[in-house]
Amino acid sequence: MNRTIITNARIVTPAESFVGTLVVEDGIIASIEEHRSYSEGYDAQGQWLIPGVIDIHTDYFERELHPRPSAAFPAELAFHMMDTRALASGLTTILGAVRISDDHKGKTHPLRANNGMALADEYERLSKLSSARHYMHIRWDTNFEPVDSILAKLADYESIGNIVYNENIPGERQFRSLEDIARKRAASNGVTFEEAMDGLRESIERNRLINNRGKVRDTFAGKVCIGSHDDTTVEHVDEAFEMGVTLAEMPTTIEAARRAKELGMSVCMGAPNYYRGGSHCGNLSCLDALQEDLVDALCSDYHFPSMLGCVVKMIANGIDPSFAVNLVTLNPARIIGKAAELGSLEVGKRADLTLFEPKTGYGRVTETWVDGVSRFSLGSRQRSLVS
Repeated sequence: MNRTIITNARIVTPAESFVGTLVVEDGIIASIEEHRSYSEGYDAQGQWLIPGVIDIHTDYFERELHPRPSAAFPAELAFHMMDTRALASGLTTILGAVRISDDHKGKTHPLRANNGMALADEYERLSKLSSARHYMHIRWDTNFEPVDSILAKLADYESIGNIVYNENIPGERQFRSLEDIARKRAASNGVTFEEAMDGLRESIERNRLINNRGKVRDTFAGKVCIGSHDDTTVEHVDEAFEMGVTLAEMPTTIEAARRAKELGMSVCMGAPNYYRGGSHCGNLSCLDALQEDLVDALCSDYHFPSMLGCVVKMIANGIDPSFAVNLVTLNPARIIGKAAELGSLEVGKRADLTLFEPKTGYGRVTETWVDGVSRFSLGSRQRSLVS
């Protein structure tokens, strides 16, 4: 039997926090003992022990593949670095973005060209070789055809964590000013403002003729979490609900977030939004949504450290530790259907654990375990017993 004892830790369960000892046997949490200190094992010296953080939306893989528009790196290196960065930030389950669409303009990396399935194939392969748990966050373009063969192949993948509608009709959702979009396209493409505006109008007319959401719903409803990204209006949310959506991902307005909750959807907001005090592009503030109890989970979006950083800031601001921790662990696990085995410190669950020391505005991760095996360590153990 492989046995690990973590003692003198500030343990956070779904409903309370206390100093005590957690025992792992063969990768499973065997016991949690409040106010009990062992003379053997790993002395946490009062550090916080929480479940491994679960991130249901991150762009890190794409950023590691393409840190600059013209600089491409191999998938093996990109995935390894995403895996390592995640564990060092206290994340043990990560849903990395893979975009599936017919828009391959500017995608010079061979894995991101065409419809994105080459990248999905690599993700499926590499996820089996990683130290953390990795699943795909499929960013699904809702306005392209044909999709039948793509959906049939995706349905056979083992590593899909969720599939999220990403409508890209210009002027809809997050970026609504056609004039602003036209000016940016004119500058980047070397055309006049009028030419850019004509191109936008053609794109809008063409894209509005296609809506493949129904096919996604028919393929994945009841099997994989389906989400909708950047819903802005009540009508957007209503359409998403009809198309099998259970997750409202980063609604851009308070009205959309309210409607999502009315319909029984879970709402996920970006951790950087909360950490920085607002949306970087002027959308709904996570702080405002939290004040109305509209937020179920946080995701890293584009910045892993913000997940644990939000927990530290919330606790420092007097928010109940269990509430803060649940936003990045148990609630995301529930959203993607993994709560029976992950997401909380409870006897019988997998020992995905994060030990950290709160600092000013961030959490200094000292150890991260996956299935009871240490996958990241700063080498600060006082005593260690594995028998």
